[in-house]
Amino acid sequence: MDAQGRGRADNIDPADQWVLNPNTGEYELRLNASAPQSGVPRPRRGTPAPTGAGARPGQRARPAPERDTPAPPGTDVPGPRRRRGAPPEPPPGRRRTRTKPRKSKAKKVLLWTGGSMAFVLVAASAAGYLYLKHLEGNVSTTDVGTAGKKGFSKDEAFNILIIGTDKRTGKGNEGYGDANSVGHADTNILLHVSKDRTNATALSIPRDLITNVPDCPTKQPDGSTKVVPGTENVRFNISLGQDGRDPGCTMRTVKELTGISVDHFMMADFNAVKTLTTAVQGVDVCLAHPVNDKDSHLKLPAGKSKVEGEQALAFVRTRHSWGNEGDLDRIKVQQQFLASLMRKMSSSDTLTSPTKLISLAEAATKALTVDTGIGNVSTLKDVALELKKVPTKNISFMTVPVLDNPADGTVHKTVIVNPAAAPDVFDAIKNDVSFTEVKKKEKAAKDAQAARLQGTKSAASEVRVRILNGGAAGGSAQLTLAWLQNSEGVQKSENAGNAPAVLSKTTLEYAPDQAAQARRLAAIMGLSGSALKPGKSVINSQGLPAMTLTLGKDFKGAGEPLTAATKAPAVDKSTADKVKCAS
Repeated sequence: MDAQGRGRADNIDPADQWVLNPNTGEYELRLNASAPQSGVPRPRRGTPAPTGAGARPGQRARPAPERDTPAPPGTDVPGPRRRRGAPPEPPPGRRRTRTKPRKSKAKKVLLWTGGSMAFVLVAASAAGYLYLKHLEGNVSTTDVGTAGKKGFSKDEAFNILIIGTDKRTGKGNEGYGDANSVGHADTNILLHVSKDRTNATALSIPRDLITNVPDCPTKQPDGSTKVVPGTENVRFNISLGQDGRDPGCTMRTVKELTGISVDHFMMADFNAVKTLTTAVQGVDVCLAHPVNDKDSHLKLPAGKSKVEGEQALAFVRTRHSWGNEGDLDRIKVQQQFLASLMRKMSSSDTLTSPTKLISLAEAATKALTVDTGIGNVSTLKDVALELKKVPTKNISFMTVPVLDNPADGTVHKTVIVNPAAAPDVFDAIKNDVSFTEVKKKEKAAKDAQAARLQGTKSAASEVRVRILNGGAAGGSAQLTLAWLQNSEGVQKSENAGNAPAVLSKTTLEYAPDQAAQARRLAAIMGLSGSALKPGKSVINSQGLPAMTLTLGKDFKGAGEPLTAATKAPAVDKSTADKVKCAS
């Protein structure tokens, strides 16, 4: 080999020498197997290759043909130098093993950047995990026991009670609320999110609504449980704080008042309004007239403004500048504010800004107290993502229909539930009915359920059914059996005991050839189409196929109709997508 060829062999990049060993699947260093190759085709057999001065620059010199006489002394061409540790040259006559082509620079760059990217991803994942743990340390939780659910399901409708307390905590809050308040339930919104995530309802409950507060088991710091006795005909707001009542007591009071089970709660004080609005760099509000309130110190012109921090808190606390200067008018303004905050939090301006998202995550986790069922950051994230699926145009804000309390006399200080209007609102929420027009898909599903009630009906004497208790009051299955047999003529019925699982709603499962029987029993019991579940029959104690009636938590009693609401009542409401000016 000439000096030029040896120079190139000595300066080969070791990165070019790694070749794949097909036997092990590992890359190995092969210094002698990837020496520079000439671009000139090899000569055909029998044709001598150029040697010495006849060789082109960069071309490997081929050994001369074998001769009978030895070469003159000093004319031998030295073999290539072998690096220390490199494998020896194969014996003469043995064919070299062909190796894979050397990798291009682009491939080497990909290998290096691929390794670097993996390192970055691992580091980012670790940082993300540590940050989530940091956020989790911000969240305060309260164990409400059986008042709420133990976990969160992304496949079900859910109800969250949002509570704003009037407790003075934090710097600058001295001018708000009751100076001696233990933290009453000053602002209360029951948020219902539909199972299909097409709609949500935010129902405000006035703090001055007269109601009954039930007995309330509360968890004590030492792990024991203390029952706070209930009380009747009191303001709703004392369901929290008074006599040591926790948010679970407020959840139980909502169930007592509306019949709606609350799954979880989120509670915030005055500081939450300040920090959340600051995190999103202000919330847009609109005023029908200028305001200069001496009590809350709110001063804003008519038209559109942006409020955050202290000014945002003054906006939601102002009462004497709106309408009749009462709590009901302030509730409407608070609903408009929350709708604007929702729009801001879900806007692309917020969602595409890492700075705003981090500030919002910090502010939200520090500001909120939640139940242990949703008390970790990953679950709170799931709740937020499920809520984000609901279009703002289908988020309805409304207030429990109320009347002035006649017991107040001429000076109206409190309100009572409107018995003519409120039950329909409560039933619509319980039955997951939207207060706005939703997708045609949902309407088609409801039409299909209603169609199950259409058609011929069997005689009551032909109805064969097994009755199970799946969450109703104890003894309900036996009472229903007696009522069906003695009052409705359904003689082919039997009590099958307790269901294997608890159901929130009563269901009637039947085989296709039992549809006429199902329609008759639905008419007798007042079941809706959604309660009818086409499926299969079960063999009863007589060895005959029977339908299965499972009494759920919604069962009111033998003879009480269970027809679910299918259409929401007309109410005074607003939606989160519309901008309204406070008046």
